[in-house]
Amino acid sequence: MVRDEVYPSFEVLVVDDDPAIRELIMAYFHSVGMTVSGAHDGRAAIAALQRSEGRYGLVVTDLNLPGADGFAVLQAARQANANSYVVIVTGYASLDSAIQAVRVGAYDYLTKPFSIGQLDVILRRIKDRAALVHENRQLVHAPEAAPPAARFGAPAPSLATSVPSLERRMAAMESMLARIDSRLR
Repeated sequence: MVRDEVYPSFEVLVVDDDPAIRELIMAYFHSVGMTVSGAHDGRAAIAALQRSEGRYGLVVTDLNLPGADGFAVLQAARQANANSYVVIVTGYASLDSAIQAVRVGAYDYLTKPFSIGQLDVILRRIKDRAALVHENRQLVHAPEAAPPAARFGAPAPSLATSVPSLERRMAAMESMLARIDSRLR
């Protein structure tokens, strides 16, 4: 794999009760220069998230875990860091669990077995999304800076047009559900 990209700099928590899978995923994140921790069950993951002070920006969790399931881990991740990205991984994929995962805030949903290349794709998407979020925050918090179009005589976009609309978010959600549905088939 080519490592010429800069991946997000936040910490990663990998949660899986299968030590081989957990270690493989952790080794991947470590190989791309990310700080990574692991948890062997849902309770350990939730405890780590509660103690984390929001430092985990990415949580990769199995859905079926002893102690607490992946949905409980997702909820704890969101409580610890509302901006965290949570990827649900499962060997027992179903359309219902995929839809539920997206509805409760999962960033993505992978079915086992998956390739390390799929994690690369997810990291690139997170990197791109994080860059867009950062850019949008800059636009919203620095309205005195004229956007490029304004320098050429075009009207500056209003705040309403610079914030994603509900329709765009719904379209993105529908697109994600379609991707998940196609993976399950």
